[in-house]
Amino acid sequence: MKKIAVILSGCGVFDGSEIHEAVLTLLSITQAGASYQCFAPNISQFHVINHLTGEVESDQQRNVLVESARIARGDIQDLAMLDATKFDALVLPGGFGAAKNLSDFAFKGADCQINVEVLNACQLFAQAKKPAAYICIAPALIPLVYGPGVTATIGTDPATAEQLTLLGANHQNCEVNEFVMDETAKVISTPAYMLAGSIAQAAQGIDKTIKQLLVMIP
Repeated sequence: MKKIAVILSGCGVFDGSEIHEAVLTLLSITQAGASYQCFAPNISQFHVINHLTGEVESDQQRNVLVESARIARGDIQDLAMLDATKFDALVLPGGFGAAKNLSDFAFKGADCQINVEVLNACQLFAQAKKPAAYICIAPALIPLVYGPGVTATIGTDPATAEQLTLLGANHQNCEVNEFVMDETAKVISTPAYMLAGSIAQAAQGIDKTIKQLLVMIP
């Protein structure tokens, strides 16, 4: 059975992993006959958002690993434990956690940096030529992992696409129900909720992406 590592970034679209994207990813992996193991860095979230009001709750602090465990139903491991040799592929769902906790792309754009532990984990898959999929805003990490010239997408938003281009990516516009693939780097990206107006729309691109990811595993 093909084994997929999934890196989460918290729990909630505005300060962690986008829950629909994360669950759709896990569902697609399972329905395709593969297995998954969730991981998350054991670090503090950048901030906590009240998802009812949209306001920052400055009196709260939450841990990315602890919050990600909500999505994984407790079956999750510290990212420090991820051994890329034991997995066939990697997936990073989106949500602002990818741009606030796994990196600071949300605040610094093309001047961003990735959390060192996240970068090391992603680069192990890249260096081993194992396929990886980045969803929604997570593709902002792709040029920092794979280097200049790598092909990726965040959908069709010109301003965000420009930041990816400044990071060194070859950005390609992509509709919500499709994905973009860099065959040389073996990395796939899909817009999901960068464009999706519903969970059904997000599911189309994610399911196609996961199916392609599994096809790319030798």
